[in-house]
Formats: sequence, structure tokens, C-alpha cells
Amino acid sequence: MIKDLLVVRLDRWLVAARIFKTRGDAQVACTGGKVKLNGSAVKAGHDVKRGDEIRAEAPRGSLVLIVRDLGEKRLSAPLARELYEDHSPPPPAKEELIAVRDRGAGRPTKADRRALERLRGDD
Repeated sequence: MIKDLLVVRLDRWLVAARIFKTRGDAQVACTGGKVKLNGSAVKAGHDVKRGDEIRAEAPRGSLVLIVRDLGEKRLSAPLARELYEDHSPPPPAKEELIAVRDRGAGRPTKADRRALERLRGDD
């Protein structure tokens, strides 16, 4: 972490905090309106200060972050987590897409297979 910085470019901070893999990805997200700084969409070159709120649609989902510290270079994962406080909502629960059969029930019958195909929508 770099303690003597007062402001850092938004795209550089997003990469240092490991929100995006590359600076180019961060710039594309900023220009696409997927990153908001203190509630407003900003360009990649906008300055970030301690205490700012960043909302981003990142590859890992929707994030709400409060900037605790500043960094310009990509950091290791433990150090990157110290750059922000995560206030993101929990990810939605994943639905189970596979039909569950009781253990030891044996092979499905032809009727079971056809019912499963109707459930899946396979024609």
C-alpha cells in the first residue's frame, strides 16, 4: 500500500484492489457506466479519495465498496482487501438444475426418463 497518496485515478485503484483484472477492463467498465463513484457515473481518470463509495458491476457481481486506502499498482489479494470495506449485497442463491433422485433408487425407468425430459424441455 502507498500511504502518501492523496488521490488515485479510478481505473488504477480498481486494478490495485483486484476488482478488475486489467486497467483496460476497468476503463471499459467506467466508460460503459458500470462504475459509479459516490452515486454518479464517472470516467476512468476521475480521482478517488479515502472515504469514497464505489458501486461497480464487476465480473464477480455487483459490488459496493468504501475506499479505506489508496494504491496504484496491483497488489496481492490480502493487501488488496485492505484497500476497501465491502458492503456488497450477498450473491443470489443458485438454483439446483439437476433432478434429485433418492440414493440407492437404482436406474431411472423409461417413464422416469421421459418425465425428466419433459421437465427439462428436451423434445
